[in-house]
Amino acid sequence: MTTSLADRSAAEMAAGFAGGDFDPVEVHSAVVDRMDDCEPTINALFHRDDERSRDAAAASAARWREGRPLSDLDGVPVTIKENIARRGVPLPSGHAWVEMPVAGHDAPITERLEEAGAVILGSTTMPDWGMLSSGVSSLHGITRSPLDPSLTTGGSSAGAGAAAAAGYGPIHIGSDIGGSIRLPCTWLGLAGLKPSFGRVPLDAPYLGRCAGPLARTMADVKAAMDIISAPDDRDYSRLPRFAADDAQSLPGSDSAGAFDPRGLRIGVQLDAGCGVAAAAQVRSAVTEAAERFSAAGAEIVTVDPFIDDDHLRDMDLFWRVRSWADLKALPVDEQALILPYIQQWAQDGADTSGVDLMRCYHSVQEIRRRTIEATAEFDLVISPTAPDAAFPAEQPMPYPQVHEPMGHIGFTMPFNMSEQPAATVLAGSMDDGRTIGVQIAGRRFADELVMAAGAWFEAAADLELPTRSVGV
Repeated sequence: MTTSLADRSAAEMAAGFAGGDFDPVEVHSAVVDRMDDCEPTINALFHRDDERSRDAAAASAARWREGRPLSDLDGVPVTIKENIARRGVPLPSGHAWVEMPVAGHDAPITERLEEAGAVILGSTTMPDWGMLSSGVSSLHGITRSPLDPSLTTGGSSAGAGAAAAAGYGPIHIGSDIGGSIRLPCTWLGLAGLKPSFGRVPLDAPYLGRCAGPLARTMADVKAAMDIISAPDDRDYSRLPRFAADDAQSLPGSDSAGAFDPRGLRIGVQLDAGCGVAAAAQVRSAVTEAAERFSAAGAEIVTVDPFIDDDHLRDMDLFWRVRSWADLKALPVDEQALILPYIQQWAQDGADTSGVDLMRCYHSVQEIRRRTIEATAEFDLVISPTAPDAAFPAEQPMPYPQVHEPMGHIGFTMPFNMSEQPAATVLAGSMDDGRTIGVQIAGRRFADELVMAAGAWFEAAADLELPTRSVGV
């Protein structure tokens, strides 16, 4: 596989800029070449800003030459999911429109990245309303895996995952309400973080929704989080500046502040209690991951299932009602443009009574209570991210029975509702080569510990990162 400056990590890019080995314009050129090679196949980008991003790279190169970079991300290429506002850029949320809305402002994430000097390449694709775990969209068509274009990227941060796996620079910002960052990561062999709720400010917060980075390694996830987690008062749910664990006093840190599993109490959950059971090879990869932590001195304890199919069904119905409301708010001619699968899925929420919707809301709160209660005694909880590996790219869902609850989010969704941080890192692969990610979750606010544990596991497992088959 051909590698280039596009494949460097954020830290490697900053070191190269500082040392004069190469500059942001050269990196930008390499990434544009990569996009030109891969986009006709993978379809990761909705809105491409080659001219604007080239100008940003040139401005960054001048700052580095003058010794005044704005941050360690100055000149580093990034992408942003299309549902995160960028002034003057369309904001379609993955579905076809008669008249597409255009953002009149920058979201907090966009502002923080631009203030840091990051080079925003464009906006990445997502499925209709972000309510599919795939790259299937009424607006974009199909976004495909750079590892194998016959397979899904996962979703809803489909384009972000594809861009990360293809090497469109090191950092790609997605969003996650039930697994939409972590699912692409497990199916594309990436690292990613769904932060604590409120850790990364949004201009449109919503129950369970978080934004966070997808990358090839946890080091790049951490580099992005250091920038995009800065407070912003537009997010009324944001965490205060000091609602965080001090990295130097975290459990699992040695005297130098480095992650050390010795003495940690780590739960291992192999049964979500709902949805589809994890495949044997997925369970094996997660068990091996837990054994690495155990061999390094952690105490490993089995976590029993703490939610059930009734909770999953209520969560699913709650989302269907929300999407039905979104669908009915559109003009009739635009309703017809929505992906037929999503139309059918939302229709199941059409006749839900107020009493039933309130029951679903209480069930969501019970998911939160049970998740916190079940995980409170642990420093970390390790589990599968998804019950199985990547599925065909054309499928809207891994188990596409439209009238059945989402059978694949039993491990991921509870941590959205409980507001706890949850990361995914590469843990192995199926016999056929499809990647498997392990989810590492922590107590609320323990984002630093979760990222440190993910980085430690990457080093301990020393797995070869998957290679793309597109644009080689």
